[in-house]
Amino acid sequence: MTALERGALVYDPATRKVGEYQDRSGPYAMLRPVGGGREWQADPAALRPATRRERLSAGVRAANERARAADDTSRPPLPVRGCATCEELAARREVARAGYDGSTETDANVLLRRHHNREHRA
Repeated sequence: MTALERGALVYDPATRKVGEYQDRSGPYAMLRPVGGGREWQADPAALRPATRRERLSAGVRAANERARAADDTSRPPLPVRGCATCEELAARREVARAGYDGSTETDANVLLRRHHNREHRA
């Protein structure tokens, strides 16, 4: 492969992933996942330009990961101060939590997220 330019998308057959070329580090090429993440070392002689399909697939994967991160359901949504609907759903969730009713607590979280998406997203 010819000299790589920073930002070039290349395919690493060792990991079977597309990476964005960052720089050289000793005998290795440093690649970063499309969309960001932890860099990895690759053999520069084994790299090749990513095909159109591979670039598209890596881009879609990165977009999906960003979307999942934005809709992080591991933490309960917070009510917006001054919004009666948010406060009612948060109160419903707290009553369910106090009564160890996980199903109703989850329902309240889902309803609060839906409300946030409809009413409070800019």
